[in-house]
Amino acid sequence: MISVGSIVIRVDDLRRQLDFWTAALDYVPRRPPEEDFVVLGPRDGAGPNISLDRVPATAQVPPRIHLDLYSDQQDADVERLLGLGASRVEWGGRPPDADYVILADPEGNRFCVVDTAGVPGPG
Repeated sequence: MISVGSIVIRVDDLRRQLDFWTAALDYVPRRPPEEDFVVLGPRDGAGPNISLDRVPATAQVPPRIHLDLYSDQQDADVERLLGLGASRVEWGGRPPDADYVILADPEGNRFCVVDTAGVPGPG
């Protein structure tokens, strides 16, 4: 069986991105960070890993792959993420009734915060 082990985000400033993503997701390093790479995982151990790979690169806009972060308190989480250094991304193709808000981390890597309030869980 094969499974997703980690979602990798290319970054320029590893320390800055480490600070952002650990605070944004309440993740912790799985091992001490290396000079150019770190694997982050949920503090409680449940969920996917996020790896930060310091490889300066030009971002592709729009990105071919992005994270969807699920939230049952979307407005509060969007405000918290903005306070941590995220920024809003405006997109003309977003429908007026969209259940997601597009944000970017401090280096411009895009992700969505999806409103899951009232959506039944798996099972």
